[in-house]
Amino acid sequence: MIRIGTCSWKYDSWKGIVYPNISKFNFLEEYAKHFNTVEIDQWFWSLHGVDKITLPIKKTVKEYNDSVPGDFRFTIKIPNSITLTHFYKKKKTDPLVVNPNFFDAELFNTFIESLKSMHFKIGVLMFQFEYLNKYKMSSQIQFIEMFESFLEKINRKFTLGVEIRNPNYLNKNFFEFIKRNKLAMVFLQGYYMPPVKEVFNKHKEFIEGTSVIRLHGPDRKGIEERTGSIWNSIVDNRDDELDKTAEIIKYLSSKKVDVYVNVNNHFEGSAPLTIKKLTEKLI
Repeated sequence: MIRIGTCSWKYDSWKGIVYPNISKFNFLEEYAKHFNTVEIDQWFWSLHGVDKITLPIKKTVKEYNDSVPGDFRFTIKIPNSITLTHFYKKKKTDPLVVNPNFFDAELFNTFIESLKSMHFKIGVLMFQFEYLNKYKMSSQIQFIEMFESFLEKINRKFTLGVEIRNPNYLNKNFFEFIKRNKLAMVFLQGYYMPPVKEVFNKHKEFIEGTSVIRLHGPDRKGIEERTGSIWNSIVDNRDDELDKTAEIIKYLSSKKVDVYVNVNNHFEGSAPLTIKKLTEKLI
């Protein structure tokens, strides 16, 4: 199964491409007429202080669920209250403060419960980790040990994906961990990570079940300045990367691996137009 959608969906500048040119409508309901999956990013931003964590509001979860058909699937970023080793610094000189909720199984299970009304439509729950320097994580071995201990305690009802932002972690040991625990590899194109095709070619033997490809550009701030955050045209042509992405998708499909592709506006300037190009390359 191949599902291609965007990272988030509420953009007025997609009117005329995805949305009707009218003032009031349900963005997600209209979006689902064009795409069969979408990434929910908003629940990732959950950590606001030592004693302040926000989880999805049940009313909003139900609203999203009711806005899409039964065969639609969400990929959802797991709250950063679970995936951050330390709190964000306000200033570079501030000391690191440990996040006591890192890999908190009880908090994760509470998060799962908050999504109850959309359980049937969850495709992948994605762990997104920031770059883990030696002050935040002593080694890859420690990371994997902590992660596997966490996995033993949580609700494993859903497909879990892992996105890491340490290029040096993308080795055989990491992909064996992914396969051993039946996790979905989340390949990230952008954010100083090596090209997805390069990583994939080295480790494709370990990919089974489900995989996610997230297409982000290398220069978020730069493309925002060039577009003025109006996301209705291609301003950064990345056809070569799309060609390689299409090759990966075709290979995984031939191996009966379910593939989710989440495209960000920051990749080329307009996620829906990028999807149009990618879809044509898959024909």
